[in-house]
Amino acid sequence: MRLGITLFATDRTMAAHELAAAAEERGFASLYLPEHTHIPVSRRTPPPTGVDTLPEEYARTPDPFVALAAAAAVTERIVLGTGVALPAQRDPIVTAKAIATLDRISGGRFVLGAGYGWNAEEAADHGVPWERRRAVVREHVLAMRELWTRDEAEFKGEFAAFEPSWSWPKPAGRIPVLLGGAPGPTLFAHIAEFGDGWMPIGGAGIRDALPALRRACEAAGREMARVVPFGTLPTPEKLGYYASLGVEEVVLRVPAGGRDEVLPVLDGYARTYGPL
Repeated sequence: MRLGITLFATDRTMAAHELAAAAEERGFASLYLPEHTHIPVSRRTPPPTGVDTLPEEYARTPDPFVALAAAAAVTERIVLGTGVALPAQRDPIVTAKAIATLDRISGGRFVLGAGYGWNAEEAADHGVPWERRRAVVREHVLAMRELWTRDEAEFKGEFAAFEPSWSWPKPAGRIPVLLGGAPGPTLFAHIAEFGDGWMPIGGAGIRDALPALRRACEAAGREMARVVPFGTLPTPEKLGYYASLGVEEVVLRVPAGGRDEVLPVLDGYARTYGPL
C-alpha cells in the first residue's frame, strides 16, 4: 500500500516544497494540497466540520498549483496533487494550461484531486450557480481534457465553451482526476464518465459504497475506479481494513503547523508504517 501525505497548507505552515522534499526523503508516495481562493467574511454557509467558528486556516491557503510547482522543482519521484482543487471556481482554459505546465515541470507527476465545494458564498463570488456546481465541475474538467489531449480543441457546453483552439504545452501524460465528495449517484456517475478515482475524506462508509461505484463504472464500460481515502489519521487496523478492500493508496493527514510540528509526525508515520 502506498502512503501519501496531506497538509492544510497556509502561509503559516511548513512550506509545501519543504514538506514535499521531506516526504520524498522518507519514502512517502504523494503530497496533496487543498484550495480556497478566498473566504467571504459572511458565515451563511456553516463550517464543513461542524464547528461553530470556521478555522482561520481556510482563508490562508496558497495557490496549490504554484506551491506544487515549487515542490516539483525540489523533488524527483513523489506524486504531487490537489486535495482538493475547486474547478467550478476556475476558468478551465487558464487552469488547463497551468496544470499542463505543472505536469511537465514535474515530469508527469501531477494528480488533479477535484471537489464540488462547500462554501456557497465563495462560489457565488466566482459566478457559480450553487445548485448547478456539480454540472459546472463536470464541464470544466471535460473542457480541460479536450485542451490537454487534442491539437485543435473545441468545447461547447452550458458553462464552458471555446471555438477550435491551439493550447500548448500538453501534459507529460494523462492527468489522473480523483473526485472528492460524499458517495452518491451524481458523484459516481461523474467518476465513471470523466474521473479516475474517488477521494473519500476520512474513508468512512467505503465498504457500503463500493458496489454502487462498481456498478457506475461497469455501466460506463470502464474498469473499477481507484479509491484513495483522504486525510486519514492512521492506525494499523485502519490501514489493514483499507487493504482488505483493495485500496492501494491512503493519504495521511499531518498537522497544519510548522516544521517542528509536522516533521515529528512524519517521522512517526515513517517508523510505524514503513518501509514505505
